[in-house]
Amino acid sequence: MNTITAELEPLTTITETVSLQPDALESEAIYIFREVVAQFEKPVLLFSGGKDSITLVRLAQKAFYPSKIPFPLMHIDTGHNFPETIAFRDKLVEELGVELIVRKVQDSIDQGKVVEETGKYASRNMLQTTTLLDAIEEFKFDACIGGARRDEEKARAKERIFSVRDDFGQWDEKNQRPELFDMLNGAIEIGQNVRVFPISNWTELDVWSYIESEGIEIPSIYFAHKRNIFVRDGLIWSAEDDVVFRAEDEVVEERMVRFRTVGDMSCTAAVLSYADSIEKVVAEIRESQISERGARIDDKRSEAAMEKRKQQGYF
Repeated sequence: MNTITAELEPLTTITETVSLQPDALESEAIYIFREVVAQFEKPVLLFSGGKDSITLVRLAQKAFYPSKIPFPLMHIDTGHNFPETIAFRDKLVEELGVELIVRKVQDSIDQGKVVEETGKYASRNMLQTTTLLDAIEEFKFDACIGGARRDEEKARAKERIFSVRDDFGQWDEKNQRPELFDMLNGAIEIGQNVRVFPISNWTELDVWSYIESEGIEIPSIYFAHKRNIFVRDGLIWSAEDDVVFRAEDEVVEERMVRFRTVGDMSCTAAVLSYADSIEKVVAEIRESQISERGARIDDKRSEAAMEKRKQQGYF
């Protein structure tokens, strides 16, 4: 019988985090947002309902206050998102009175543009790329604002703040523009678009500390709660849905868990935790020495999994 072992206990090893001062990070992000609106015709904020995109929304509010956010939010919906994040997404959009564009991976599957994966590690996460590129073409967006950070993963560490994609939506990591003295070059050719990363220089701890200081509401899934789970390959999976494949010998247990990162249910694992408040989450992150991406199975498919996805047009 599979049970949760001591190897899955919450980490308590302290690691040192070096970062810019919070005010400097916020000021940099606000500057980037204003440059986007100044240099591009049709920007959009890519919104997932996760903590990073929620932080982007708050920063955009500050950048353009007292006016409303001057561009829409867009969610590429896999159809396998956690219900908590979808509910939060809709609540936030209604409160802010901003436009939300939703494009669904299921439509790409139905149209025969992508083929759904099957088997033990099947996920729709990689299928989002086609849906995203189609949406960019549909609305003629020339700048897509995302919440990627350089500390998340080594491929994302190669990104510039203004990262150019070609007319096929592809990224060439060897053809990056210099960004000297905070001078952001938004000049692009016909067909090209730019991915913009206002919190590129932030760390996971910076994001959580900002959420704490600003009193930002986030989905309940980020806090410790009792959940039916099962363990596979040393990772904790939700057993409260019919999305995640579960073998007959994978035993369901109820444990206190939370999610450090929120993505497609089929590729996002939980962590054991008793952190049920922002203050406790910040303390837990401060003590952890494992990246939040350690709970994303899609990053473990190969050594260069994220880089290959980004080259094809992924977020």
